[in-house]
Amino acid sequence: MLPDLPPLPALTHAEGDLIDRYLEAADLLGRVNPAHGGDTYRGLRAAQALVRKAAELRDALALMHQRGETELHGRTLARALRVLDGERRTARVALPPDGVG
Repeated sequence: MLPDLPPLPALTHAEGDLIDRYLEAADLLGRVNPAHGGDTYRGLRAAQALVRKAAELRDALALMHQRGETELHGRTLARALRVLDGERRTARVALPPDGVG
């Protein structure tokens, strides 16, 4: 049985797209992080996909701006990121502690 997760905060459709595209890009960027080792082919594939995800992230932000959603509500979006396991998913982007990797 899965643990009960806190509910996602109320988001506009565009904010939801922004969060999804951001986490997808972070996942790919974590796969490319050279500090974690791995093989170059895996990094190359992730980097190729990252280009596409970066464009989707840009498009999500552009749509928000065009619709008049000109402010990012950081606290609300941070809550959504936490519910969606954003802390773990973005951790691979950072340098690992000394001696790990």
